[in-house]
Amino acid sequence: MWVFLNDRFVRKEEALVSVFDHGFLYGDGVYETLRSYGTRIFMRDQHLARLRRSAEAIGLDIPIPESHWPELLHEAMRRNGVGNEQTDAYLRITVSRGAGEIGLDPGLCPRATVVIMAKPLHPSPPVLSRDGVSLTVANTRRNLPEALSPQIKSTNFLNNILAKRESIAAGTFDSLFLNWKDELTECTVSNLFFISGKTLHTPALDCGILDGITRTIVMTLAQEEGVPVREGHYHLADLQQAEECFLTNTSMEIMPVNRVDSFTIGDGRPGSLTRRLQTRFADSRTRFLEPPS
Repeated sequence: MWVFLNDRFVRKEEALVSVFDHGFLYGDGVYETLRSYGTRIFMRDQHLARLRRSAEAIGLDIPIPESHWPELLHEAMRRNGVGNEQTDAYLRITVSRGAGEIGLDPGLCPRATVVIMAKPLHPSPPVLSRDGVSLTVANTRRNLPEALSPQIKSTNFLNNILAKRESIAAGTFDSLFLNWKDELTECTVSNLFFISGKTLHTPALDCGILDGITRTIVMTLAQEEGVPVREGHYHLADLQQAEECFLTNTSMEIMPVNRVDSFTIGDGRPGSLTRRLQTRFADSRTRFLEPPS
């Protein structure tokens, strides 16, 4: 495996980061995960724009010019034999504050650490997409937006890890966060949607969620299908009455949900609108891929 580290590609064994890196010491950094369909990266420019926004929000300078990113991402895919006709690629960009003296002052770190990793994308087993997954309502609450903006895609993932431990203990696919007002928000790595009364509902951004890129696409596709879309403030009682439910993120696309804690969603099977949106998403992918090289 080849990893891009700061200014060059190195073997995995040589991809070492200092123990004084503030990403390691304090979780001071940002990241993005991307995927390819074959050789073309999905929503590349939107992911890179969000990386820049996250970095700007914490005052972190990314030492790589914007124009260099496409070639670096494709070189990472080429060196690792992914992002081709046989294998889609999973890509992760991490930018940390960099190495410096111990202390919280960002000025202690003269230069950010930049890492790009590329590996084969292993999609979820087809049975999950066919039959749906179960969720646990986490006891861990979503971070208060005023404390840590959910629009910063931070490397500090402890909130999500605590909730993920709950789903692992419960034997479910993932955990669903509630916020400080007992409102629905999102899961540990995905956005939440549900269908009720022929309307597609999703928690509003001010509930404390990340503005997911696939979330935006699904809302657009639903509107193109003539399905009303509403962003709002919802509670578990709203989800209990829903006919359908699904999750979205870049790697798993649209994942149906059949159960949340002790209650079944609809009749326990992925519903017709979920299936319709899955098909529409698959048919529309090329609209959202980077231009052919």
